[in-house]
Formats: sequence, C-alpha cells, structure tokens
Amino acid sequence: MTVETENETFRVQYIAAEDISIAASLIYQAYHDDPLLQPMLNYSEANKAVYEKKLRALIREELSTFWQEKQPLIGLYKNDRLKAVACVFESSSQLQAQRYWHWRLKLMLSAGYLQTNQLIEKEQTIRNALAAQGNYYFLAFIAVDPHFHGEGLGRHLLRGLNDLVSGNPAASGMAVFVTQDKHTAFFASEGFVHLQQLTFNNVQGELLFKSAQ
Repeated sequence: MTVETENETFRVQYIAAEDISIAASLIYQAYHDDPLLQPMLNYSEANKAVYEKKLRALIREELSTFWQEKQPLIGLYKNDRLKAVACVFESSSQLQAQRYWHWRLKLMLSAGYLQTNQLIEKEQTIRNALAAQGNYYFLAFIAVDPHFHGEGLGRHLLRGLNDLVSGNPAASGMAVFVTQDKHTAFFASEGFVHLQQLTFNNVQGELLFKSAQ
C-alpha cells in the first residue's frame, strides 16, 4: 500500500529482515511506560535497569517468534526507512498464548517465570474473550518513531492493515487491547468498537474489534 500526502509518500509493507532491530527499538520506546507491562515486569525507579532488560528481552523474543512463524510484521516506510511498525498475528496460526517450549524457556530465563506466566494468562484471557469472532487478526504491538508523533503515521499504518484483513476472506476482522483512553479514542476513530472491558493486575483495558469490510 502506498500513501501519498500533499508533500510526502509513505509505503506500508512487510518489513525486511534487516529492519527487525529498528522495529524492536520503536516498540521498546512505545511500550516503555506501558501501564500493563510495567507492573508485570516489576518496574520501579530502583529497579529500572532490570525492568528495561526484561522489556527488551520480551520484545526480542516476541519479534523472533513472529518472524519464525511468518506472522505479519508490517512497517510504514518513508524514503525507504522504517518509521512505524505493527505486529499482527492470525488467531488460527500456531502463534498461540502458550507459544513453543523454547520461547517460554528463553523468556522465563530473561523476563522471569512469574512474569512469563502472567503474560501467557493475559493472552489466553483475551483469546477467550474473542472466541466468538472466529478467525481474526490481533494487533499485538503498534509503534511510531517518536520523532514523527503527531504526523498521522500511526493512522496511515493502521489503514494499511485494512488491506491485510480484506485480503483474507476467512478473516472476520481485527482486534486490539488498549489500556489508555487516548489510544481507545484513536482506534475508535478508525472504526474499532468496544467488545469487553478486561482487568489485569488492577489495570483496566478495552478490548476493541473492527469487523472486516
């Protein structure tokens, strides 16, 4: 998908292997202060360095699993440079909450046993809440280069994901779980509707869904 604005042209496409590290950096910056991940990974000012190490490990293992399982890693490019990324998986894929044993083992060693089980429990709860939607896509991560916040890149990227859904006749739509009101408003403005409120570690969030067109 090519997006043309008055002054610039953006491309939305599958990211290249050489851009995985850039994607990891963008996601790390976007989710560093996430209100759900911080308590799950035991964030505190005194423990900040350990938290950041666990967060990097989580993102690294997630991206590695997405890549190996050939699940959509979609990027928005400007002048051939990655400026935004979205990580999506199809519910019918092998990329399930339990993951593979090697993923669980590596994440437990880097992020911790309790934290890994909390993340798996979170994903399974979300999957159960979406069971009635059949075969859907789930937006696990979306991140924009912080130097380009406010320029609509996230919106262009999200609209590019519409092509992913419409190109799969078996897909019922796309789901996302958000924990901040500003993100709920953003997704709502792009056609996502409320399905259910969920709470993890005393952090409330909204499960949203956009049906295939």
